[in-house]
Amino acid sequence: MSKDTATAAAQPGAMMHRGTLYSGVIVALVAIFSAMALAADTRWIYLLVYVWFGLAYGIFLQYGRFCMASAVRDLFAVKVPRMAVGVMIATALFSLTAAFVNVAGYSTFSPHPLGWHILIGGLIFGFGIIFTGGCASGSLYKSGEGNIGSMLVLVSISFSQAIFVDLGSWSNSFAPASWEESAADKGMPESLSVTDGWFDQFLAGYVWDLSGGTVGEWLDTGSAWVDSFLGNAVISSILPVLAIIVVLYLWAFRKGYLRREKLDNPGLGDELRGIWKMVTSSKNTAIAGLGLGVFAGLQMWVTGALREHYGIFNFGELLSKMGYSNGLTVQNTVFDPGYWYITTQEAQLGGWILNGMGAENMDNVYFGLDNGLPNPLINAPLLMSVGIILGAAMLALVKKEFKWKVPNLETAIFALVGGALMGIGARIGMGCNVGAFFAAVTNGDLSGWIFLAGMTLGGFIGVKAFSAWMEYRASKEDDLAL
Repeated sequence: MSKDTATAAAQPGAMMHRGTLYSGVIVALVAIFSAMALAADTRWIYLLVYVWFGLAYGIFLQYGRFCMASAVRDLFAVKVPRMAVGVMIATALFSLTAAFVNVAGYSTFSPHPLGWHILIGGLIFGFGIIFTGGCASGSLYKSGEGNIGSMLVLVSISFSQAIFVDLGSWSNSFAPASWEESAADKGMPESLSVTDGWFDQFLAGYVWDLSGGTVGEWLDTGSAWVDSFLGNAVISSILPVLAIIVVLYLWAFRKGYLRREKLDNPGLGDELRGIWKMVTSSKNTAIAGLGLGVFAGLQMWVTGALREHYGIFNFGELLSKMGYSNGLTVQNTVFDPGYWYITTQEAQLGGWILNGMGAENMDNVYFGLDNGLPNPLINAPLLMSVGIILGAAMLALVKKEFKWKVPNLETAIFALVGGALMGIGARIGMGCNVGAFFAAVTNGDLSGWIFLAGMTLGGFIGVKAFSAWMEYRASKEDDLAL
């Protein structure tokens, strides 16, 4: 064997060893950070729960290449339902673990107010994800793979939200007079300018006047088991998931399946086998859905138990007890969902940076009353997002899939513009594909299906618009070639 051949044969093993080593370094650094935090104060365990669950989410997201943008794009562009099916599997499984958590009394979920804003927000968000090539969770795990375009999406999401929620009085003319009147009647603290901007009036004058609830709460049978499992899991999540899987099979999978199996007159058994084949067509996606569903429920359980242990309702109370008051809201709270959530913590990061640059953005409802602007090092949900990036990086390194990907100018522009649309859509819809859909329907909140409908419609329009742009660009290149 020649020297070059021996070197080439040894290279794959060396690459795997290097990737595994780097992955181990990431785990070691997170472990050292955790040990130092606990040595300083054992109450930091609350924050560290977010970090370590973030690592788990990142691993599963990267393993299954789990992305709502891919699900929507693949469906409408090439009629491939693999990712959409994986999302549905995760939804059904999370609903079961969430039901257990609710019965145990550790649920941290709060239902969203029902209104037109959910559909509109989902539409804007869904349009944006097609041009970025990744949803909120997809952009995080792809950043962990070294995709700089996805990093630009995260930057755009962060600052677009921070700017949008603090528009200022110039935007008042876009808000109905009824919003301003309702917001002014809320008796808010003087430090908050609740009538000094469209988004403040949208929240205080419109959203707060709406109501919402879970299916379990509407059933109200007196049995937590019935309300949680029948209402929140079966009715709100599992039955709609089964219906969607059947629709996906009939629309996107059945024709090819019958052709491959050479079935001219399929019976019910053949159709059921076809549905099962579609569900199991991608083992990685199915496993990722299983892992995300289980861990999302476990995080709710652990966070709820810690809240009971420390006698708190919100992490801001614990931070205040530990002597950290900077960045807390007027209620001494911070954003602390208690479960898998994305976009609000990114908005906090953008707002925190702008605040450090001199922006007066703690006088609005979104930051000043609801979420706060804590230092990123003690922002538990933000560190969960960091954990997702690191978890994805760990697995990508081990699988030799980590690679720095520098976008061209067009892709970078799409990332920034699409990310801004995602940020605006997330704020109008009160969440993203995770918070407004995944976490909602699995906890019995039907508003999540409304957000999904808007996101799907926006994604469909986005696919058509993107295809039209590609055709236009191709025609221009052909003209230049002539």
